[in-house]
Amino acid sequence: MILSDRDIKKALKSGRIKLTPMPDLPTQLGSCMIDLQLGNVYRVFNHSKTPYLDPQNPKTLEGITTEIRVKDGEAFTLHPGEFILAVTKEHIEMPDDLTGRLEGRSSIGRLGVVIHSTAANIECGFRGNITLELANMGRIPVMLYPGMRICSISFEELSSPANVPYYKKKSAKYVGQKTPEASKIGEEEK
Repeated sequence: MILSDRDIKKALKSGRIKLTPMPDLPTQLGSCMIDLQLGNVYRVFNHSKTPYLDPQNPKTLEGITTEIRVKDGEAFTLHPGEFILAVTKEHIEMPDDLTGRLEGRSSIGRLGVVIHSTAANIECGFRGNITLELANMGRIPVMLYPGMRICSISFEELSSPANVPYYKKKSAKYVGQKTPEASKIGEEEK
């Protein structure tokens, strides 16, 4: 069952869902989701430093991105065809009995910007700033600003609390992330 605006408000008030900073509910709360804002930290890919990426060869993944910090009020230009990593301004703590679903905002999508390439699911027990996989699918550069509403998250109840939520998994690679982290696929068990 997807939580309604009433249930999201209750979950935030009780601390079942923790968002820091606390969202401005009149602006960010929708009927069944809450808008999240773009953070200040981005990871851009160093295209000229590697001829290819090989998920089975972690050495090809070393140093493929550079971290960029953008001050409030300044813009980051996302060029056509460019793919970057970013994070939400909000730090989230998911309970063990809810999963989140991340979606791009329609107003952003209509500019040609997609918010995630594959990672729409926010696992129960996730704690950290959510990494966004931003791409400009259009033909015109788009200016992105820290603090702008960039995506929405909805919450769905599990049939029971997870036995092993994300923060307890030994294989969890992105627990507690505050900045966008490059792929850690090389750390996965084969």
